[in-house]
Amino acid sequence: MSLFDLKGKTAIITGSSRGIGKAIAEEMAVHGAKVVISSRKMAACVEVADELNAKHGEGTALAVAANISSKDELQNLVDETTRHFGDVHVLVCNAASNPYYGPMADIEDEQFTKILQNNVVSNNWLIGMVSPQMLERKDGAIVIVSSIGGLKGSPIIGAYCISKAADFQLARNMAVEYGSHNVRVNCIAPGLIKTDFAKALWENPDNLKRALITTPMGRIGEPEEIAGAAVFLASKAGSYMNGQQIVIDGGQTIT
Repeated sequence: MSLFDLKGKTAIITGSSRGIGKAIAEEMAVHGAKVVISSRKMAACVEVADELNAKHGEGTALAVAANISSKDELQNLVDETTRHFGDVHVLVCNAASNPYYGPMADIEDEQFTKILQNNVVSNNWLIGMVSPQMLERKDGAIVIVSSIGGLKGSPIIGAYCISKAADFQLARNMAVEYGSHNVRVNCIAPGLIKTDFAKALWENPDNLKRALITTPMGRIGEPEEIAGAAVFLASKAGSYMNGQQIVIDGGQTIT
């Protein structure tokens, strides 16, 4: 059996109706997992779930809409998953917000609070909702999609970078708390990826040029280039990795 086999596993992936989240859901389905597609808009979730069910067999994917800023909606996401698929074996906290671009001195309190709420506090909520069954079962994998922004400063997305640095520490703390129960918590730190979420960065010629100057591969990444790391962390292949971060950035952070 492949080290990357996910047969018999159920994975919740937030922000999975497009971009990196969708790519992760697709690749996990390829490796045999049941996947729960979740984002704010139900129609978008259903569209992706229908695609996966058509490709991999009916019952592969379930669509459950949830706004990550709502604790009740996140709890419903977990409840619906367990009702349809049973135990949750894998959680991928991918959904995030970034309503502000510019220097920290000009950010509104409401914008800063929203970034920290959705990118850190909501992840903690969701982890707290799925972890009890993982701890009881002594089996589980939690993946937080952070960013290389959490490893450096930025004059454009400083608040977002702060939230992503906090995600690294959230993973480390949870890894310490859960490790003895065989529940692992890790982060993926993508560089600039061609998604709608990051469009304001890669669509702007000046921002793109600035990023590519320090990227040895000379290009930005594609969503599917992040998905393999999530499969690794969710599967037996990553069974001894805990509290770590995998940087996938074409080499940008080494220059």
